[in-house]
Amino acid sequence: MDGIMPELRFADKQKLIRRMRKCRQAGLKTRYLIIVNLFSGRTPAQTAAAVHVARSTVYRVATRFRLLGEWGLLDRREDNGQAKLSDHVLAELDRLVRSSPEDCGWLRPTWTREMLAETLAQRTGVGLHVTTLSRALQMIRARRGRPRPTVGCPWPKRRKNRRLRAIRQLLATLPKGHVALYADEADVHLNPKIGLDWMGYGQQKTVLTPGQNAKWYLAGALQAATGALVWVDGQRKNSPLFIRLLQRLAQVYAKAKVIHVILDNYRIHSSRITQEAVAAFGGRIVLHFLPPYCPQENKIERLWQDLHAAVTRNHRCRTLWQLLQRVYRFLQRRARPARRPTTARAA
Repeated sequence: MDGIMPELRFADKQKLIRRMRKCRQAGLKTRYLIIVNLFSGRTPAQTAAAVHVARSTVYRVATRFRLLGEWGLLDRREDNGQAKLSDHVLAELDRLVRSSPEDCGWLRPTWTREMLAETLAQRTGVGLHVTTLSRALQMIRARRGRPRPTVGCPWPKRRKNRRLRAIRQLLATLPKGHVALYADEADVHLNPKIGLDWMGYGQQKTVLTPGQNAKWYLAGALQAATGALVWVDGQRKNSPLFIRLLQRLAQVYAKAKVIHVILDNYRIHSSRITQEAVAAFGGRIVLHFLPPYCPQENKIERLWQDLHAAVTRNHRCRTLWQLLQRVYRFLQRRARPARRPTTARAA
């Protein structure tokens, strides 16, 4: 190699290759690759093409290796002192991203990189350029996303936890011959839900909306143990729709001694007509109400989310009947064959 690289013993070359393979720093590993390629007999031009760097970089790395040995491969910026993006700084940045700017004295409710840099400097004494902060955000795997709107439960925390523990205890100690299900309703609108989708560069897809919206409603129950689905549908989301679901459950689980239905506090679940219908089952159906505004505790909510993601979001159906056909196919696929009921259409 005409003096570009010094002579090394075979054992030293193998040690260099082992350290290169263990290296996790991208820049340092590139410099190791340059040296290994040169030792393999490649010319500087061939090495530059193989490692995708400039030939001047190959000569510079080779010169430092010849003068300083393996130490010459280290980044000379390490002589500048401790790196700014230390574990302490990254941990504090992660805490800031997970909080609100208003918690840190800002009036703006959403973070900007400039605000993060200034707040971080106040808390750690480390000043970061916006570009460096962007790299730090990538290191902690932060992302810009759309927050999920939620409503806080109005119950005291102790009361809420007591109710949730009672339901979980019921599921954990369900007597033989009893069955437990999560129940809820879902809306199907001809007016499509708008959701995220991949698009080409410079393209914005359009979703054609109907001139007049039309609605249909589903009432479903998801068995807690097996995931079996029972559902009915109708033109209105009212007490008769929910009662038809209870009747369907009584038919599907005819051998069950008691059917426990876990559900939210929507008014049709506790209306007078519903209470009379539940009483008519003679204790075979028992309703267990979740604390208010706790949709994450109702397992069937995830199924409705999947339904909207797979069928109703950004759909192109021109009529409600076309959309419902797709909804029915989705629900039939999700229902277990042994438990799949026939569609109970509203008159």
